[in-house]
Amino acid sequence: MNTPMHIAPVLGATQALATARETLAIEIQSMQALAERLDDSFVQVAQAILATPGRVVVMGMGKSGHIGRKIAATLASTGTPAFFVHPAEASHGDLGMVTSKDLVLAISNSGESQELTSLLPALKRQGVRIAGMTGGLTSSLAKHSDWVLDTSVEREACPLNLAPTASTTVQLALGDALAAALLDARGFKAEDFALSHPGGALGRKLLTHVRDVMRSGNEVPRVQAHDSFSTLMREISAKSMGASAVVDEQNRLQGIFTDGDLRRRIEDGIDLRTAKVVDLMHRTPRTISPDALAADAAQLMEQHGITSVLVVDAQGCLLGMVHVRDLMLAKVI
Repeated sequence: MNTPMHIAPVLGATQALATARETLAIEIQSMQALAERLDDSFVQVAQAILATPGRVVVMGMGKSGHIGRKIAATLASTGTPAFFVHPAEASHGDLGMVTSKDLVLAISNSGESQELTSLLPALKRQGVRIAGMTGGLTSSLAKHSDWVLDTSVEREACPLNLAPTASTTVQLALGDALAAALLDARGFKAEDFALSHPGGALGRKLLTHVRDVMRSGNEVPRVQAHDSFSTLMREISAKSMGASAVVDEQNRLQGIFTDGDLRRRIEDGIDLRTAKVVDLMHRTPRTISPDALAADAAQLMEQHGITSVLVVDAQGCLLGMVHVRDLMLAKVI
């Protein structure tokens, strides 16, 4: 028996682009309508969240549930303790995760999702405040909510006006707007954001300091001004940093000598065999504090076209050196 061949649908470029543009246009219009109708309800929900001693518990079924997970994650990473609870799981025990100190953000486009609405009486009896995010302004969710955030749309972006598209975009955008308003009210800074993202690139840039990545002690190449050129070159070769700091007897920084300086001195015709370090060094090296961010060291290197920066204390004593390789290994750059 012959197996029927699968024939893939033909995608017409013109029609595909037209549908895509119409989809985006509908979603943009829905977002504009959302922005225009924002009112005191939004402010009241934000104020209630700020005053909540517990957490924001986000709930939603289906596509609204997917949006809810993202909203909870955004809130949590921007200073508002939040987590997502699946309504179906909540009706089988997970409702115990919600306390009277919490605020529930319940999301449903219709406002009639059975798994969600069945929880509302129990939440109300427990004294939990509910902010409903719904397009059904006369729905069960709206009636049980202390505050209602209107996420209604004129139509879905789906060509059949069936699949949640514009409605979920509006839900997501409203969640972002709520998180942004709360972030601003809390005075949340980039450094605070980094604390909840220690494994990410931003966390590394904002949490890693120069002292965390610098070479120190015997790892740092250093000579004194009266040392010979041969002593200088042996120190540079031994420490593999492509440069050496120049210090005095009290370890105060006097200058630096780099591979680039070597090329320049050769071009100048200096007799290196008889030269002392003081005759060769660069007297104004770039320096940085150990308390500065490692990202600042990277910016300093990029700005001046150098591969290493000397680390000094407030008295100008040499503490260490940061090489571009150190920043790369720490994944700061």
